[in-house]
Amino acid sequence: MIKRLALSALLACATAQAATPVSPAATAAARHARQAYGEKVIGSLATMVSFNTVADEKVPFEKNPQTIGFKRFIRQEAKDLGLDFNDYGYVMVVGLGESKERVGVITHGDVQPVDPSKWKQSPFKLDRTSEPGLLLGRGTEDDKGPIATAMYAMKAIKDRKVPLKKRIELYIYMAEESNWGPLEAFLKEHTPPQTNITIDAEYPAVTAEKGWGAVRVTLPDMPSAPGSTPLVASFTGGFFDSQIPEDARAAIDNADAQLEEAIRARAAQQKGMQYQYAWQGKRLAISAKGLSAHSSKPEDGVNAIAMLADALNVQHWGGSQAGMMVDFVNDMIGTSLTGEKFGKIAYADEFMGPMTVSPTTLKQTDKGLTLGINLRRPRGKTTAALTSEINAAFEAWKEKNQPRATLAAQIGEPWVQDNAPQLPTLMKVFSHYTGIQDAKPISIGGGTNSRLFPRAVSFGPAMPGKVYTGHSEHEFITEKQLMLNLEMYTAVLVELAQ
Repeated sequence: MIKRLALSALLACATAQAATPVSPAATAAARHARQAYGEKVIGSLATMVSFNTVADEKVPFEKNPQTIGFKRFIRQEAKDLGLDFNDYGYVMVVGLGESKERVGVITHGDVQPVDPSKWKQSPFKLDRTSEPGLLLGRGTEDDKGPIATAMYAMKAIKDRKVPLKKRIELYIYMAEESNWGPLEAFLKEHTPPQTNITIDAEYPAVTAEKGWGAVRVTLPDMPSAPGSTPLVASFTGGFFDSQIPEDARAAIDNADAQLEEAIRARAAQQKGMQYQYAWQGKRLAISAKGLSAHSSKPEDGVNAIAMLADALNVQHWGGSQAGMMVDFVNDMIGTSLTGEKFGKIAYADEFMGPMTVSPTTLKQTDKGLTLGINLRRPRGKTTAALTSEINAAFEAWKEKNQPRATLAAQIGEPWVQDNAPQLPTLMKVFSHYTGIQDAKPISIGGGTNSRLFPRAVSFGPAMPGKVYTGHSEHEFITEKQLMLNLEMYTAVLVELAQ
């Protein structure tokens, strides 16, 4: 109740103060940033995108040439812009000003894995030509575009000689997508700024984030049932845990034309899916293509694993490891996004929305066929209660279907920021530059480093109501949005640091 009252007070304060005009110093600096540095921001982003900063398990962080090159560029860029720079290993800090009181801007320089075959040009080349108006490339929205705009915002503020009462510090973490441990260790030794904004989510401002969860269901190897009845020989799909899967594949032995017709008819009822069918003797191979998206926003994608399982739901399969997994997906998840079929785990919060449940990876492992399920949970249930419900639902399915099936669950905590004195400033700047009045903070399904920094809330870079393309195989930011972000980040830093 206390947190709800505190959040309500923040909302009322933000609404009351959003009408206060943005200062002339802030608007002048923002205008200068766009006029003087618009193309330079794009050039800086192009260089950042050229470094493949996906975490590589085979190469130690400190020896990865892509990471080394990216960090070297940031160091040189800071020097060229007249900003100070400190390298703490996994964390770089770019600064402007000398005051002991500080404003932090939190970003990350690593990116998610990518399938180059799905891109019109290399995902590690900034593509301005394939789709005019869009800047395509891995990291353009998440989170190298924000780094470029933040650095040139600081440069514009320096150019204008804006008197700062607070030092501005840009934090660039290099393992946000894979391992938060080094950042947590860094913050035990390093005192962070007193007030922070994370530019790794959405506008107008994010004051709540769902908890990230991972459930892994493994079906052990098993002998296939003998005979001539149809049997699912294989079922795989997905790329990585935090991406809604675009691809899935299945093969059915002892298939016939009647079975193919039934599957085709069921698949034809789905929206947003493409299927290919191929015969090799009596084996029917099916390839499914949906639409990738960030797993925190499953509604933006079309889940190929869930949809292919649904297309195959013309009978109960069993009989094989892969067939049993088709049944599990249909029995326990289906094509819903919110987990109603998985026992009693479905629930929602008035502000944070419903929990989402998405199958994201399906791969053969040394333990068997493993399905990765990504959860995004709001407040409203304890971790113990949710874990108990997950296990109870699984055990009930397991008893009826496969006694040797196993489940492992990792359940993270939802996060709510109820101490954000900078919120009125963020709302004021957002409304000034977008014309959207009475803007209110929002909750998101994703998890950012906001939760590790004091008084932190997220501020962009994605506009409300727009598809967030980070983690997808069509990641981009529009040139128009990049320039708008440049103006808003410049103005908000002036307002927060003056």
